[in-house]
Amino acid sequence: MDGPDAGERNDERSDLRDARSGPQRSTDDPGNRRPRSGATERPDRDGVTIDDDGMLRWFLESDDRTVTVCRDAATVVALVLVIGLLLFGINGTWPPFVAVESGSMEPNIREGDLVFIVDDGRFVGDDAVAGTGIVSLESGRESGHEKFDAPGDVIVFMPNGDPRRTPTIHRAHFWVEAGENWVATKADREFTNGASCNEILSCPAPHDGFITKGDANPGYDQLPQSGAKTTVISPEWVTGKAMARAPWLGEIRLAVGSVQALTGIGSAAIVIATGVLTLVLLGAAAGGRDP
Repeated sequence: MDGPDAGERNDERSDLRDARSGPQRSTDDPGNRRPRSGATERPDRDGVTIDDDGMLRWFLESDDRTVTVCRDAATVVALVLVIGLLLFGINGTWPPFVAVESGSMEPNIREGDLVFIVDDGRFVGDDAVAGTGIVSLESGRESGHEKFDAPGDVIVFMPNGDPRRTPTIHRAHFWVEAGENWVATKADREFTNGASCNEILSCPAPHDGFITKGDANPGYDQLPQSGAKTTVISPEWVTGKAMARAPWLGEIRLAVGSVQALTGIGSAAIVIATGVLTLVLLGAAAGGRDP
C-alpha cells in the first residue's frame, strides 16, 4: 500500500532487522585475529613429561603440585647450604652459630638468641693476648676493644675441655699463666665471692689460659659451683668468638637440637634443618603481613 503509513512501516521493519543483526565486528578486532602462518604458540607447562622432555626439565617446569612442593623444598635447602658455606668461608668454624640456653650473659646476650661465631683467629682485635686472637676484658679496657656492649671478646668454649658437655658462651676476663695465683694478681674481688686461692681448685692455675665469667653471673666460672663449673680455659678448648646475635632464632636451633638428641643426626643436618625452619617461618611471617 502506498502512502505515508506504508513508508513508516517499512522504516520500522528496517530498524528491527538492524537491531537483530547487531553491530558488525571489524576484521581488525583483536578478538578475530589468528596467529600468522609460521608463528608458534607457547606450550602449556602442564604438557611437560619425563618421556618427552627429560627428568631435569620436567622437574624444573612441571606444574604438578607434588613436584612444585619438592622443587620449593629443594630450593630452600640449596639456599641454606649456600649460606652455610659462605658463613663457613667467612667464619672459619662449623657450625657457624650457637643457640643461647641460659641468661648468664644478659642483658647483652639473651636466652633464645642465635649467636654467630668466628674462629678465634679471624677478625682479631688490638691487644689480643698470648697469640690467641682473643682480647680479654682486661686488655680490652686499655685498647677500647668491645663486644656486646662491654670490653673484651665473648668466647665459646668446652668446659674442662670435655666435648660431651654443652659449650659455654662467656666473656674472657683475663689471661693467666701456669702456676699463677690469679686470685691475688688479677682477679676482681667482687667476683671471687670472698674466696682465697687455697679455696679454689684451679688456683694456682694448672695451665695457661683464660679466666671467664658470664656478664650476669656473680662470680668467675673457675670458682666452686659457679657459672660453667670449669678450670682455667685452655686456648685449645675455645671453639669460636661471638660476633653478632639474632634475637629468638636460637629457639629454633634448640628445638632442632632436641630432635638431634633423640635421633643422633649430625651437625650439618642440624644447620640445614635450622636454616630451613628459619626461612619457612620468616616467609610465613612476611606473607601474613598486610600489604
